Amino acid sequence: MAKVLIIDDEMQLRRLLSRIIGLEGYEVAEAADCASGMKMLRQHEPDVVLCDVKLPDGSGVELVSRIKEAAPAVEVILMTAYGNIPDGVQAIKNGAFDYITKGDDNNKILPLLSRASEKAQMQRRLARFEDKLSEENSFDRVIGSSAALREAVELARKVAVTDTSVLLTGETGTGKEVFARAIHHASRRAHEAFVAVNCSAFSKELLESELFGHRAGSFTGATKDKKGLVEEADGGTLFLDEIGEMPLELQTKLLRVLENGEFIKIGETRPTKADLRIIAATNRDLEKEIKAGNFREDLFFRLSVFRIQLPSLNQRRGDIADYVRYFAGLFSAKMGKRIENIDKGYIEAMENHTWRGNVRELRNAVERSMIMADSNVLSVGTLPPEFRNDAGVAADGSMTLEDVERNHIVKILEYTGGNKSEAARLLGIGVATLYRKLESWGLKS
Repeated sequence: MAKVLIIDDEMQLRRLLSRIIGLEGYEVAEAADCASGMKMLRQHEPDVVLCDVKLPDGSGVELVSRIKEAAPAVEVILMTAYGNIPDGVQAIKNGAFDYITKGDDNNKILPLLSRASEKAQMQRRLARFEDKLSEENSFDRVIGSSAALREAVELARKVAVTDTSVLLTGETGTGKEVFARAIHHASRRAHEAFVAVNCSAFSKELLESELFGHRAGSFTGATKDKKGLVEEADGGTLFLDEIGEMPLELQTKLLRVLENGEFIKIGETRPTKADLRIIAATNRDLEKEIKAGNFREDLFFRLSVFRIQLPSLNQRRGDIADYVRYFAGLFSAKMGKRIENIDKGYIEAMENHTWRGNVRELRNAVERSMIMADSNVLSVGTLPPEFRNDAGVAADGSMTLEDVERNHIVKILEYTGGNKSEAARLLGIGVATLYRKLESWGLKS
């Protein structure tokens, strides 16, 4: 139910409006002046304030600013006995939803209330969504308490409040995009776009078009103008993952963006301006790539003004149990399974494993275990086959390791509804490898 606060010193009119609005299903509160109106604003938490322009202790026009400062999502409709254009203009400037004349515009009140309350509730939903998004991307959500990880977090917190370019380095799967998002959401650009692109996912020609955009007709297939990701990130942050894979020709164009905030679209001769922050990430040794002639030294220096090395999971094994519990909770909600216990042997196997894919690999392993679990316990028996040696156990009974692997893959395929691409992703193998295994077992593909 939407809430309305009426602020008017004319009691008879106030009560009449209250009855009319109440009959429309609104929850109504009343106040007779600015002071009591601000008090009711805090107590009643209305969606819309219907306010007289002239009040005993102040101006309704000025009160709009106070209301919007205290409760930005609340919409204010001002009412006046005598229309006054300067007052109306100032009211709108102060943030009023509308300005109406009593008597002449009485038939407008209910439709206005409906639109204003709808806008206020939408703004509240958006604010809640932004709060949730901010919480999900905050540094507080970075899992782990190891010294190496906390040091990386502390460095990221310090650089986040600046506009400095950041280079995140570390093995694949160490959470570089998680850090990039946290830096963005802790920066002054938090309410602007965060745009991410993996530089290894495109050919040179496609990556140039994706990053810098193009004009229609500039090359075969360019049927309309395209805005590039650099332009999309204007005002916000551009995250360039796998920057070491970027071709040299594009590195030159990126350097220009870093140096003077401008770039040239494909098919244009005039530069376009963009105000953005760049965060780059790589699992390569860029200094070696410079010596090999694959990466520009000047670009490296511009990108690595502030460099953060993310530790591998193998360097912080004390964090593994926290990750297991976190992902078990995450997949419990997604799969509708309730995991009440995680065996000590299961945790030990995870801690003894060599994590080549880091957190990304661990996440997949827990997801596969959740699929295999027939009870509310994650035990050694739910481990993926390749983890059995880490647990120091062999297959059950007369089952060979190949039997265990076959049963595991069959269950994963059941979970994915036969989707082999998704099954291969979960298993951490290529689709072709999965087909070969199925064929060797005589399973229909």
